[in-house]
This record gives sequence, C-alpha cells and structure tokens, in this order.
Amino acid sequence: MNRGGDWLGQPRGLTVLVLTQMWEEFSYYGMRTLLVLYMVQGLRFAPAKASLIYGGYTAAAYLTPLLGGVIADRGLGRRRAVVLGGVLMAAGHFAMAMPGLFFPALALIAIGNGLFLPTLPAQVAGLYAPDDPRQATAMNVYYAGLNLGAVLAPLVCGALAEGFGWHWGFAAAGVGMLLGLLVYLWGAPALEPASETPLVAKTADAGAARRALLLLGVALAVVAFRGAYEQAGNTLALWIRAAVARRAFGLEAPVAWFQALNPLYVFLLTPLVVRWRGRPGATLRPLAAMRSGALIVASAFILLSLLAWTAVAGRVSGLWVLAFFGLYTLGELLILPTGLALFSSAFPGGLAATGIACWYLASFAGNLLSGVVGTLWGRLPPAAFFGLLAGLALLGAALLGRLERWRQDEP
Repeated sequence: MNRGGDWLGQPRGLTVLVLTQMWEEFSYYGMRTLLVLYMVQGLRFAPAKASLIYGGYTAAAYLTPLLGGVIADRGLGRRRAVVLGGVLMAAGHFAMAMPGLFFPALALIAIGNGLFLPTLPAQVAGLYAPDDPRQATAMNVYYAGLNLGAVLAPLVCGALAEGFGWHWGFAAAGVGMLLGLLVYLWGAPALEPASETPLVAKTADAGAARRALLLLGVALAVVAFRGAYEQAGNTLALWIRAAVARRAFGLEAPVAWFQALNPLYVFLLTPLVVRWRGRPGATLRPLAAMRSGALIVASAFILLSLLAWTAVAGRVSGLWVLAFFGLYTLGELLILPTGLALFSSAFPGGLAATGIACWYLASFAGNLLSGVVGTLWGRLPPAAFFGLLAGLALLGAALLGRLERWRQDEP
C-alpha cells in the first residue's frame, strides 16, 4: 500500500482506522443492542437485575481503557494492543449466547475494549504533519465514519437475533470484530509506527487549582447527564417493546432496529453541527454548548414523559420515537464531543491522554448511575420515570450553567 497516497482527501491510514473502528462499533453496539432484551427474554432476569448488569458492563467499558492505555503506551505497544483487544472482544461476542459463559463473555469484551478503545484513535495524529491543515477535521471525519457501524449493528444483529435466535445476533457481532481486525492488519503499511510521546511537565500556576475545580464540576455534570443518557440502550428498549407501534407495511420492526436511530442521526447531524459551530462569528463557548446539549436531551425525555402520560391505552406511534432520537442525538453532539475536547485540551500535549482518561472516569461513574436509576423501571409509571430522566439531564445543565458563569471571570 502506498503510504504517501490519499483517499478522499485524507491520508489512507485514516480510512484504515475509520473502517477498523467502524467494525468495532458494529460489534460493540450489536451486542449492546441485544444485551438487556437477551437478559430479560432469554435468561429470564428481572428488569432491575438486568439494568444493574447493563449499567455495570457499560461502566466497565469506560473504566478498562484507563489501564489499557497505560499497558499499550508503556509496554505492549499500540498496534499489538489493538490486535489483542480485538481478539478478546471477538471471543467474548461468540461466547455471549452460551448462558453458562454469559458473565465471562462480558468480562472478555470489557477487557478487550480497554486495550482497543484508547489505542486506535491515538494513531490518528501520527498520520499528519504538524502543519497539515487537515488535522482540524480529522477527528470529525473519524467520528462520523465510525458511526456507520453503529447504524448497521442494530439492523443486522437485531434482525438475526429476532429471526433466527440470540446466538446468530451475537455471532454477527463477533464476525464484525474479526472483519475490523482484518482491515487493520491489511492496512498496517498505511499507518505511522506508534511512537512514544514524552510527558511534558507543566509549571504550577495560580489558575491550576481553578481549572481542576472546573473540570471536577464538569465531570459531576456529565455523571448526572449520563444517568439519563444511557437509558437509551436500557429501559428505553423495554418501553419501545411494550408501548410503541412498530408495524408498518404489514411488517413489524424489531425493537433492536430503533437503536440504529441514534448513530444514524450522529452520522447525519455531525456535519451540520460542525458547520454551525465553526461558522464566522460563532461565539458559543464549550460550557455553554454542553449546557445547551443537556437541555435538549432533557426536552427529549420530557417528550417521552408526555407521550407515556397521554397514551394510557393503545400504543405510541413510532414517529414519536424518531423525533425523540433526533432531539437526543442533537443534544449528545453538543455535550459529549465538546466535553472530550475540553478535557484533552486542559492538559499539556504530553498529558492529553490523562485528560481523556479523566473523561472516561466520569463516563464510568455516569454509566453506573444509569444502571442504578434503571432499577426504578417498573416501580415508577413510565411517565414519572421519563420525567426523572429529564430531571437528571436538567441537573447536569444547571451545573454546567453555574460553571459557565463562574468561568466568566477567567481571561
């Protein structure tokens, strides 16, 4: 493969990384789409138990990268970490449909994800010269491209699981991970060799404590936000199965297909959000953007609360679910990528991975909270439950608004 050539105006290596991550997203979201439904319908777990397991698993997916990144950077190497992580995840997916291996399978996927998640995107920067103007849009291209896998996953894995059995859906997720590994190994010549980035010491200054408190406040807001946000793959799937009309043109759409809406909207809305925020004269500060995102997600859950309250009898139209995911995804695009950039830019260049690790730690705590909150499903009426989720998102927005006002004094 010619290292110097470009594909679609970007280095060939970016295409390799995007396709690799796309198939990893296919495997991760394909399994996650089925997880709660499989536990409730296949393993006969109570919804509260399934919610705790779901929350613990998705939280672990954001905790293991803290250790995986250190292992990759300090000994294993980024490329070996990607390959080993992918193999472990594929093994976990294939083991998922065997009831006796359910918990070991989850552990394999979480450990593999810890090696894979922080090391693949870390190779993007090495594809560009320091003065290459394409660096500014590289991560946008990467983020939009990988969501194609998350779009396809619920459609393919959900249809196979509903039509042929759970093991077919989980096996498809495993095959997707193997395809990603094959793409990565095939495209290795187009990638820069992984290099060590020396740690850069930063002299303490008067604003260091203030920045630390600011990031801590943002982290707490994100924890509250994710307590509501992560219900999309948890209790929302149970509500869609029970209360949403899914039949059209004589066919009934599998519940798992609705999970494709979020990444599909990410794929469609990302260019619009990037263009809007990058327009001349745009002045929306990061914390203000994050606050707006939390408010939009809160409005999405208020919509669900009103729908559940008014639809006492009969089923809710699936078109309302389309509207919900549109609002939900727009809010996500304002808060989550912005927060990630805020944490990584708050540290010196050599310590940017530390900032990203702190961001994953906030995601870990938020996902644990989502599992605990999900145990209230069935104890509260759906309208009250969705109102609670709106309240969590509003709490995150209030914290971010307070931090934004506090930050106004900074130069």
